[in-house]
Amino acid sequence: MKGLFVFCGLAVLLSACNNDTKVKASTTTSPDSTNSAATATVPADLPYTASYSSQWNNNVSDADLKTVLMTYKDWEMNNMKGLGSAMADSVEIDMANGEHFKKTNADLMKMWSTYRDSLSSAKIKMVAWDKMYSTDKKEGYVVTWYDETDTYKNGKVDSASYHDINQLKDGKIVWFAQYKRPKK
Repeated sequence: MKGLFVFCGLAVLLSACNNDTKVKASTTTSPDSTNSAATATVPADLPYTASYSSQWNNNVSDADLKTVLMTYKDWEMNNMKGLGSAMADSVEIDMANGEHFKKTNADLMKMWSTYRDSLSSAKIKMVAWDKMYSTDKKEGYVVTWYDETDTYKNGKVDSASYHDINQLKDGKIVWFAQYKRPKK
């Protein structure tokens, strides 16, 4: 899933840092107006103001969470058809190397299939995930943290820790950003 994951990122920092990352509109759920995170006020004495949002709750559907987690399993199991079915008709990608692009589902699957075909195996250890819903932007995300070990067909082994941001709209991933820390 490294090819897929070379494309994801850091949603927690979206709410904690001044971040210039463009985030596209999406959501499959609406915020719960009684949720304390949705109605909480931000303390006035903070040293920064979030440029995207500082108002979050976890009101993202379990179906969206499952969709995202299945993309990792599909990558691990080399199920490119399953992976492709979770992606929107076009997907915006922010890669760990700083590259940014938008590809159609077909072009994305072609690119990822070529990369996945260079691997004899991909093993993922999911460390954590969180559902995040921006109550002011009305956009939902699933963020993940995981370790991945890829074994190439030539025997080379590569492993890294990843943090991804997956944005969904109508049950499909529309934006994916990835952050990578190679293992030593």
